[in-house]
Amino acid sequence: MEIVYHGHSCIQIVTEGKSLLFDPFLRGNPLAVTKAEDIRADYILLTHAHTDHILDAEPIARASDATIVATFELAMYMSARKKLKTIDMNIGGTVDLGFAKAKMIQAFHSSGIFLEDDQIIYGGMPAGYIVQTEGLTLLHAGDTALFSDMKMIGDRHPIDIAFLPIGDHYTMGPDDALQAAEWFGAKFVIPVHYNSFPPIRQDAEAFVRRLEAQGRRGHALAPGEKLEVTASSLQRLIARDGKSYSGE
Repeated sequence: MEIVYHGHSCIQIVTEGKSLLFDPFLRGNPLAVTKAEDIRADYILLTHAHTDHILDAEPIARASDATIVATFELAMYMSARKKLKTIDMNIGGTVDLGFAKAKMIQAFHSSGIFLEDDQIIYGGMPAGYIVQTEGLTLLHAGDTALFSDMKMIGDRHPIDIAFLPIGDHYTMGPDDALQAAEWFGAKFVIPVHYNSFPPIRQDAEAFVRRLEAQGRRGHALAPGEKLEVTASSLQRLIARDGKSYSGE
C-alpha cells in the first residue's frame, strides 16, 4: 500500500492497483506540489462540503471517471449539479468498493457549500472514514473537534493508521489530537490539516515528538511525500525503537 500526502487533508491511498483519494484540495493550497490534473483516482471520499476539502473533486473525478463517495446531501450536489458519478451514504453506513470497505463515522464540525453567488447551502453532516484494505484499518478523521465517542470508535475498530487534524482554529489542535490518538487507539498517526493558511500553522514535527513521548508512532509527511506500508512492515515499525518512521 502506498500512502501519498498531497497537503492539507488530501490523502491518497494506492492499493491493489486502485486509488482512493480523500478531500482533494490542490489549486487553493499554496503548499501543494502536485497538480489536480496529475492525480488519478477510482474513488474520491469527501468528509464534508467545505471548499478546502472538495475544490478539486470535480476535475479529478471527470479526468479519472472516478466515483465520489459522500454524505447524501453532498453526493446529491455532486450528482445533480456537477453530473458526476456518486455513491451517497450516511454516518454509520459502510460501502464495499471491492478492494476496500469504507465506513462513515461521525465528526464534529460544520458543512456547507459556498456557491458563486455567495450563497451557502447545507452540505450534510461532516464525517470521517474508516477504511479497511490489505489487512490494515485506516482512519481519516475529517475536520473535527475532540469528542468522547472517539474512544468508542477505537474500542470497536483496531485503528492501524490515523490521519488526524492538528491545525487548531477550525479543528482540534495538537493537544486534543494527542488525546484523539489515544482514544482511537491509533498505532501510527499522520497529522493533517495544518500550515495551509496562517490560522492553522503548527509544528507537526513537535506533535510527532509528543506522540513518541506517549509511546505512539507517527510521521509528519511533507506535501507530495509517500510511504510504503504493509501489515507486516507496520508491525515492525511499531515495535522499533528510535525515531519516527521516515519511509521504507
